[in-house]
Amino acid sequence: MRVAILGAGSIAYGGAAFLSQQGHDPVLWSPSGKRGQALAKGEALVAKGAVEGSFKVAVAASCRDAVQGAQAVLIALPANGHKLVIDAAAPHLKPDQTIIISSHTSFSGLYLAKLLAKRGISVPIVAWGTTVTAGRQTSDAGVNVAVVRAKVDAAVLPVSATAPALTLCKTLFGDRFIERPDMLAIALSNLNPQNHMGIALCNFTRMEKGEQWGQNDNITTSVGNLLQALDAERLAIAAAVGHKVRTIQEHYHLSFHVPPGPVGEMSRAIVSRGGDGKGPPTIDTRYVLEDAPYGLLPTVLLGRLAGVEAPLHAAGIRIFSALYGHDLAAENDLLPELGLEAMDLDRLRTLVRDGWQN
Repeated sequence: MRVAILGAGSIAYGGAAFLSQQGHDPVLWSPSGKRGQALAKGEALVAKGAVEGSFKVAVAASCRDAVQGAQAVLIALPANGHKLVIDAAAPHLKPDQTIIISSHTSFSGLYLAKLLAKRGISVPIVAWGTTVTAGRQTSDAGVNVAVVRAKVDAAVLPVSATAPALTLCKTLFGDRFIERPDMLAIALSNLNPQNHMGIALCNFTRMEKGEQWGQNDNITTSVGNLLQALDAERLAIAAAVGHKVRTIQEHYHLSFHVPPGPVGEMSRAIVSRGGDGKGPPTIDTRYVLEDAPYGLLPTVLLGRLAGVEAPLHAAGIRIFSALYGHDLAAENDLLPELGLEAMDLDRLRTLVRDGWQN
């Protein structure tokens, strides 16, 4: 299949390598136009790690060119780029295409559905709770794929399109998707914001000083306790809205293939087998600048809708805002378009199942 990948960072490159390895035809589009230039000039994409190989990957000059003729469109870039990419893609999408958001955050799928409803069309939108691949871009033509996740939560909008949309995901990426009821469940299944908050907050000076440090090596027993406390807030909100979601221990077990236990112990098990990745060497990192406004904030707002406070999540946003000297919550450009703060839970439940026609 031809798959348009909107993005040209590590997740986009990892997805392109994986799809190429499976015999599909990915085409990348860089919103900034700065990445993928080596690939556009004919260099092969070289993948190492969990995906190995050298692949010829096309690079489109525009978003329109990328999505034209694609059976699937994969949105694969940080959440602070979702609105820009969705605004660019929405005028060109067609009902016979399937949109996959990797990974879904801050209800960006609802924003896309709202734009499509204004055009009078509905396109299946698949929201993943995390990415299939994880790793780092090593060059403009290289990627190190640290892991290919065994299981990925997924939900579809509208829910009536679930069966064919998830079948397409399995055709492209293998039988690894766990069906979730709706995008609300996915919003509460994304552990990255809470995990990244604990990791970044407890290692902030390492990032600010530009140190090279092992991420799992520095998830000590105490940091693991913080991550588990953050997880408890998320699980309480999910229970209040009627969804059962994966715990942090289950996530670590399925993603990194280590025995379940306290998070600190699981992190040490990852390190002991030589699988530790590096933490961010700068405070200009998605661990904060993406995850605080686009991950922590929606969790706090969902908690309020459900009558469950999330004091650690809320404190994280305020502490990071103080550290950076500006209001990170104000940087979310998706939630104001949806009016989530003024919405009640019943309205949100309807939207994540049926879209904007109701």
